[in-house]
Amino acid sequence: MAIRIGGQTYYRTSEACRRAGISKATLFRWVKTGILDDVASRDRKGWRLFTEQDVSRIRSEATRVNRRARLLAGKGGEPGSG
Repeated sequence: MAIRIGGQTYYRTSEACRRAGISKATLFRWVKTGILDDVASRDRKGWRLFTEQDVSRIRSEATRVNRRARLLAGKGGEPGSG
């Protein structure tokens, strides 16, 4: 469920991951390994709050990873990829 604060829409971790098409474990691994920067916004409980821009950034990384996996598997649809 989205949260509105000061006119800005935020998503908690589960919703951000659902919208980006990845698991929470994947998100946390990407943050831990530095693939993605952690978000700056947190609620008063310390829970991460993701903007739509944050979700788009996560979705872009997921797309990049999926594209690379398809290419490595020979299913990329690129000429000569299988």
